[in-house]
Amino acid sequence: MAIQQRIRLRELRQTDWRSIHSYAGLDISCRYQPWGPNSEEDTLKFVSQAIRDTKKSPRSRFAFAVIEEEKEKLIGVAELNIRDFGNKIGEIGYIIHPDFWSSGYATEAGALLLHLGYTVLDLHRIYATCHPENSGSIRVLEKLGMTKEGTMREDLKMKNGWRDSLLYSILKHEWAGM
Repeated sequence: MAIQQRIRLRELRQTDWRSIHSYAGLDISCRYQPWGPNSEEDTLKFVSQAIRDTKKSPRSRFAFAVIEEEKEKLIGVAELNIRDFGNKIGEIGYIIHPDFWSSGYATEAGALLLHLGYTVLDLHRIYATCHPENSGSIRVLEKLGMTKEGTMREDLKMKNGWRDSLLYSILKHEWAGM
């Protein structure tokens, strides 16, 4: 898959919290999420926990700042979480500041996460979920070559009740052929 790389991923730093809060505190950023909008304290806790998780062994959470290269600006966070070490299964997720939506950055971040998962972590299967109404995220997952496996019914507790999630995945041999 030929995806232009205008971003890079780097480990989160405590000082990133303000940039993350600039979108995590917005209603629009979290409308499909069970969290948010964040208070400053919520965002500080998120960053602190993500940094603590880098020191766990074995490490299962890889939360990265998404850095737009040209301006050296943090525009989001991308995560890969190992959900099952024995079966080599990971889950990816991403959030991009709304000012940068519809620009391909989430697809680029997802591609970097898949590369990490398959070439560095030697995973076999990587999946992602999204809200059925989140057309932007659906497009990202499809561009990444992920296959829609189905709908998980009422699998996530939201602020206003339960929500369904669409389940997408890609296997290592499928990704390798892209």
